[in-house]
Amino acid sequence: MASTATPQGSLRQRNTGSKKSPPVSPPEWEVDLKTKSAQKKTKSSDTEYRIGLALITLFGFLTRFWGISHPNEVVFDEVHFGKFASYYLERTYFFDVHPPFGKLLFAFMGWLVGYDGHFHFENIGDSYIVNNVPYVAFRALPAIMGALTVSVVYLIMWESGYTLPACIIAAGLVLLDNAHIGQTRLILLDATLVFCMACSLLFYIKFYKLRHEPFSRKWWKWLILTGFALSADISVKYVGTFAFITIGSAVIIDLWDLLDVKRPGGALSVAEFSKHFGARAFGLIIMPFLFYLFWFQVHFAVLSRSGPGDDFMTPEFQETLSDNVMLANSLDIHYYDSLTIRHKETKAYLHSHPDRYPLRYDDGRVSSQGQQVTGYPYNDTNNYWQILPVDGDEALGRVVKNHDLVRLRHVVTDTILLSHDVASPYYATNQEFTTVSVADSTGSRAKDTVFEVRIEHGKKNQVFKSVSGHFKLIHNPSKVAMWTHPKPLPEWGFKQQEINGNKQIAPSSNVWIVEDVPSVPQDDPRRQKPERKVKTLPFLRKWFELQRAMFYHNSKLTSSHPYASHPYQWPFLLRGVSFWTNSETRQQIYFLGNPAGWWLASSLLAVFVGIIGADQVSLKRGVDALDRRTRSRLYNSTGFFFLAWATHYLPFYLMGRQLFLHHYLPAHLASCLVAGSLIEFVFTAEPAEERPRDVKAQTGGVKQHLSARERLAGQSMMGVWIACGVVLAVAVAGWYFFLPLTYGYPGLSVEQVLRRKWLGYDLHFAK
Repeated sequence: MASTATPQGSLRQRNTGSKKSPPVSPPEWEVDLKTKSAQKKTKSSDTEYRIGLALITLFGFLTRFWGISHPNEVVFDEVHFGKFASYYLERTYFFDVHPPFGKLLFAFMGWLVGYDGHFHFENIGDSYIVNNVPYVAFRALPAIMGALTVSVVYLIMWESGYTLPACIIAAGLVLLDNAHIGQTRLILLDATLVFCMACSLLFYIKFYKLRHEPFSRKWWKWLILTGFALSADISVKYVGTFAFITIGSAVIIDLWDLLDVKRPGGALSVAEFSKHFGARAFGLIIMPFLFYLFWFQVHFAVLSRSGPGDDFMTPEFQETLSDNVMLANSLDIHYYDSLTIRHKETKAYLHSHPDRYPLRYDDGRVSSQGQQVTGYPYNDTNNYWQILPVDGDEALGRVVKNHDLVRLRHVVTDTILLSHDVASPYYATNQEFTTVSVADSTGSRAKDTVFEVRIEHGKKNQVFKSVSGHFKLIHNPSKVAMWTHPKPLPEWGFKQQEINGNKQIAPSSNVWIVEDVPSVPQDDPRRQKPERKVKTLPFLRKWFELQRAMFYHNSKLTSSHPYASHPYQWPFLLRGVSFWTNSETRQQIYFLGNPAGWWLASSLLAVFVGIIGADQVSLKRGVDALDRRTRSRLYNSTGFFFLAWATHYLPFYLMGRQLFLHHYLPAHLASCLVAGSLIEFVFTAEPAEERPRDVKAQTGGVKQHLSARERLAGQSMMGVWIACGVVLAVAVAGWYFFLPLTYGYPGLSVEQVLRRKWLGYDLHFAK
């Protein structure tokens, strides 16, 4: 490289000589001519970039919208996000582990085209045509986002001062990537997520370029827009937090530089630094959080009717929804009422029958051989339990209250619920639940039959109610909570669920509900209630409750999935996801990236690490192989892109939930930025000379950022253009080869499918 061929010592020698003979300032007319010439070159360069942007954007829309109406039926996770859009349009409350912004955009698109939300996307393969669903309009939203993401990638490279071929390489790798295309042609959230992530990088770069004009109008504009993009990112999915880490890391480095008393612009006072810190805190933390809250406010305002998400929320929350069953069916529970008690999570009823536990379990442990108490999924008279007072018959007609001590009598077998210090069938650390006779319950086993009714978030003396009274049943002597889980018992337990005593009483999996009070006839005055008004709760209380539920259920997404993958597989594209198949036409949609583009980008990430390592070793050995400008660009610009990749990829190794290939898309975009910048670094030679000192004076006193044309003046661009052509050719070939799997047509024969099983991809074969 030319920049490394000139020893750094000779550069310093020239600079030293210039101190002895200061340069003579050129005449004003000469400066004016040079400035005009530079402006003409800049305009010419900008025209080339604008043409490139227009073409990239055009191809972005073509690749995303081509054949978007196929297939005309529900595909993969459209069953979720299409359904949520319908619920918004019906104003029906639902629950999802993702924040609302992306789903609200789908609902807005449906509202624009006059869709009423009548179709609920129940099953993969359901016809959109038969059900009269404007699915193309829904799919158009992520397609627009995906096309614009390609443009934003191009703009990131342009704003960062890279050459036109480098911009085309980075944008082209995203443009021709089958995974990005596949994810942006369906009713899915990731197109919006990736677009917002890319915008946050672009806006921060534009903000950073104005660091020498602090607190100007443009400075504030790009700071606020960066914060808005970050807020939109995390308001689509919580993995948007990684963008905050990316930008936050860059901001911390920037603030650290501002603390330096030897900084080129002069030392900042404590007051000035505090102003910088406060502005960034407001623009990148406080304001994004307020935007984030705003989308939840819209979410609550729109979803005002009772719906399938009710069960995830507390009774107090549910009573804020119109048409809620709690308003219509909730009854005060009296002593001696017969109840049906249902587990909140698994929906199993508390059940018992005359059969007994076996003497020995399969692992050799011994049981009490008591009457079985199980969880049963269907309504049955063996689910009836009468609630009895501990203090005697005088409680007849008295309401049950929070923290009351009670006994439960199984109506059919006339036995009393009991827990004792005997291991349960599946859990050696949990207590067995069984029943004993009424005589024993008031005699030798009296203490073991006493339970406390503990209402969730209940107040002292709060009345215990059916439907709305979520509660935990705590065994009074041992303080274990009644609990069940989905794993069925063996044949001796009729494949019903195990009921046992859980020593960890805090988890919400211990919560039960009194579903009905069958001992109260339908015409009983207790069931005749005046119409109740919908209640209200403060916004922040509803928001905190929903946040807790979202985080809890997100953490529970740990079950296996046939198409789940591990983070180490993503950069090498070792696993894809089957989205849709049609055996009759031999068509399928298989979510997979462009192998050529992914392997190139992943390889260049390793090359970047190697270059940085080699440079550091060289510096330690006294060999300065790079000039100041090249090193600064490699560390700061390419390093920023590498930071974005690392922060969007490495945290997934710490997660225990289900993971899929689409989780890598934001990191893949960052790797494409690294690829574009690194290819320019390899194939261009930058001059070692420093920029003339009078540039600032010639440009009106404002420090200008060098364009690629100025930075590489006089250097041949042939190498980087050839590299650009080769990369695009290989990317086009990969995109075209896997095109039938991305667009879902044409159908493939068995032989054609086998040709595409490069790394054992689990593709489907036509029957």
